[in-house]
Amino acid sequence: MAVAAGKTILQHVFERASRATSLSQLLIATDDERIASAARSFGAPVRMTRSDHPSGTDRVAEVASADPAEIVLNIQGDEPLIDPSAIDALALALLDDDEAPMATLKKRIEDPQEFTNPNVVKVVTDSRGYAVYFSRSPIPYDLSGQAIHYKHPGLYAYRREFLLGYSSLPVGPLERAERLEQLRAIENGHRIRVVETEYESLGVDTPQDLEKLKRLLERSFMED
Repeated sequence: MAVAAGKTILQHVFERASRATSLSQLLIATDDERIASAARSFGAPVRMTRSDHPSGTDRVAEVASADPAEIVLNIQGDEPLIDPSAIDALALALLDDDEAPMATLKKRIEDPQEFTNPNVVKVVTDSRGYAVYFSRSPIPYDLSGQAIHYKHPGLYAYRREFLLGYSSLPVGPLERAERLEQLRAIENGHRIRVVETEYESLGVDTPQDLEKLKRLLERSFMED
């Protein structure tokens, strides 16, 4: 398991998420005993799940089915620099919006290379702040030269009732084409509230990502 600054990536995520003031409970859901063992080693609560879930949302839904929480957040385990304030903003988005069963974040794209990178998911929203579409392709196409482009950090909040029914929603052609599970909600007529954030996501998916994380953490410790 990847280690940076003496801690696993998972421990970095858990400790930063623990600083969010909106969470009444934080636990790690996994079907892998190695991850569970690593989580228990630093005192994190663990919930073992089935191994046949097609997405992270389905895994979170299994956990939520045994918990009475009204709002459930899905925090990715590969986001070691997750901003606690972004978590709080996302939870507040659903508390303040009775119309939305689901919420997520958007971050303004500063690096032009990210706009054309299919691994960076883009999002466009309507005038009320609801998602119109998510795509791996550059959206919107900018003939005016004035469009602001946003990417989508992989952090979600759900109302419990909606989350429990999520797995039974049919997978549509857009989700299959883009391989983006949040499109399942849009294709089935559900709104997704999108909140703008300054949180700069850093998912650790490659050895290069890990080296970048180590440099960032070393710089942070030196500044402290």
